[in-house]
Amino acid sequence: MIDLYGFFDNAQRVLKLSHVLLIGGLVMLVVGIILAYWLDAYLRLPQLVGAHALTILGPTAIKLGYVMRLLSCNRLRLASSSAANA
Repeated sequence: MIDLYGFFDNAQRVLKLSHVLLIGGLVMLVVGIILAYWLDAYLRLPQLVGAHALTILGPTAIKLGYVMRLLSCNRLRLASSSAANA
């Protein structure tokens, strides 16, 4: 079983995961826009629904990645300032 609390305790690991979410969300958004709005005439209905879902899931991943990045950068900054004060 994966220890998620231990995973999110490491700020460096969370920062790397946030970069993956930011890039993955951007890719999902761009692919979704291209498929849903430019190539929609060539897609069947289930594929078109999936393309529109990408335009929703992409920004969601971007937002989650951005919040994780802010939190991990804040934790890294606090850790470095407390180490400098010690």
